[in-house]
Parts: sequence; C-alpha cells; structure tokens
Amino acid sequence: MAHLLNNTAIFSPSVARAAASAAKDWSYIDTWLARKFPSNRPPPPFERNADTLKALLALAAANEAADEERALLLRFESETLTQLQKQQPKDDLLTTTRESILTSLEDSLTREGSTALTSLAQLSLQLNSSPTPNPVSLASELLSLQSQLAELEQTLARIDILTSYISTESEALSKLSSEIDARPRPASSHSEDGNNNLDDSSNTNTKKSEGYHPHPSLAKSNLAAQRRIKTLAARVQELSAQASPNLSTDKDQSVSIQEIHAQEQAYLELLQQKKELDAQLAGFAGLPHDIDAAREELENLRIELRRVTERRDSVFEGLVERETPKKGRSGTIGRR
Repeated sequence: MAHLLNNTAIFSPSVARAAASAAKDWSYIDTWLARKFPSNRPPPPFERNADTLKALLALAAANEAADEERALLLRFESETLTQLQKQQPKDDLLTTTRESILTSLEDSLTREGSTALTSLAQLSLQLNSSPTPNPVSLASELLSLQSQLAELEQTLARIDILTSYISTESEALSKLSSEIDARPRPASSHSEDGNNNLDDSSNTNTKKSEGYHPHPSLAKSNLAAQRRIKTLAARVQELSAQASPNLSTDKDQSVSIQEIHAQEQAYLELLQQKKELDAQLAGFAGLPHDIDAAREELENLRIELRRVTERRDSVFEGLVERETPKKGRSGTIGRR
C-alpha cells in the first residue's frame, strides 16, 4: 500500500486545487501540441512535471502572441491592398487623361515650339532646378551660375599666383639656408689649458667675423623696392578713381532680354541683306579689279552674247524655213 497517497494529500483542498489546475494546464498543452504537431505523440509520463509544464506554457503563450501579431499584419495588408485596388482605377484614369492631353499638346507643337520646349527642359535639368515655364527665371539662374563660375576662376587664378609666390619664396629660403650652412663654423673646444683667455677672445672674434652677413646691396634694394611700392600705390589710387565712373556707368547700363532679342533680330536682318548682296556680286565674279579692264571685259562679253544670239536666230530661221512647206507645191497638190 506504499503507492497510495496518505490521507492528508487526498483530503487537502489546496493540493486538490493544484492538481486540478495542473491537469487543466496539461490538457491545454496536449491540445496545443496536437494542433501544432498532429503526427507527434504527447509527452511521456516521466516528462510531466512542473518545470516542463512551465516551459511549455511560456512557449504556447509566445506562439499564440506571434500568431495573433501575424494575423493582425495579414489583415492590415489585405485591407491596404483592397483600398489600393479600389483607388488604382481612379489614379490610372487620371494618369491616362493627363498623358493623353500632354501627348496631344506635344504633337500639335510646331518645330520651333518643340525645339524651345526641349531646350527649356534640358536647361532645367542642367541647372538642377525645378521645371518652370518662365524663361526669365532660367536665364537669371544661368547668369548667376556664370557669375559664380567667373568668381571661382578668379579665385583659382589668385591661388595659383599665391602658390607660385610661396614656391619662389621657399626656394629663396632654401638657398639662403644652404648658404648659411656652407659657411665655416668656429671650433668649440681647445686642447691647451694655459691660453684660455686668448682662445676665448679668438673664438669671439671668429664668431663675429664668420657669422651671417647680409648682401651689401640689400639696403639699396630695399630702398628701391619701397620707392617702387609708393609709386605703384599712387598709381593704383589713380586707376581706381578712373575706373569708378566706368563701373557706375556699367551698372546703370543694364541690358534686358527684350533688348538682346531686338539686337538679334537686327543682326539677322543685316545677315539677310549681306546674303542678297553676295548673290548680286556673284554675277560679277571673274572680272578684273581695274574698272577700265572690267568694262572692256564686260563689252567683250556683250559682243559675244550678241554673236551667240544672232547665231541662235539664224539657226531658228533656218529650221523654220526647212520645216515650212512651199506655196507652189502645195497649190499643185491641191489641184490634183
């Protein structure tokens, strides 16, 4: 009778409730395992303990939470897809209508209009700006880019000048340093102890005599450079005073797009007149530059023209006489 529980375990309400709760949990776990793994058998009896039950309950709870989240995502995706499918025909209709209108407008453009539209689009893309139908704004952006380009080019030129100046000064400093290093240096120690004072005085004199000395003409060069700087400074002020009115007049004389267009039209008209004059002058090609010689050549050509014309007329009259029947022969034929 050792396998039977004692009376306390059988008739204890807390133990009975715990056993009922464990049995309920194991029933839930068995159902969940059978649903997830239909082909597998339930856990063996020796694995049915509190630790295994706790781990399986946590796993089942996590699995159900993941299933609920996945179901929620699937429902959200299906609802979104349904809404997009409902809205897509409207968007397709609007897109098709817009494309048809734009296509018809593009087809109805002339060659000049199509070229202008293509130029505006390419200019907008190259300027990396928003597409705009206003040519004035595109022109202002293009001019601003050109001014920035000019400023950058000037900055690069200044940097090149500064770099060359620095390299020149560096070479001069290197040359000066090599000259200083090439000078002989006085001895730092002496072997004789009895003549210390004499050696010290000789070292001092040697340092003074063999130290670095500037070039004798350096003072004259500095003075000439200072005079030249003063002269150039005065010249710069005069040039600035002369250039300031020109700058003010240049600022006042601003050119508009309409004036540029008018000047372009005038240039095209002059070009057309030039072509007409060239066509008229082409008839006088081959004539000599001298006026008398040209007149003589022209008179010879006129004589040649009259000769050719007379020959043409004579040939034509001969053809007419040959092809025209004679009157006597025609009358005889009629009588017969």
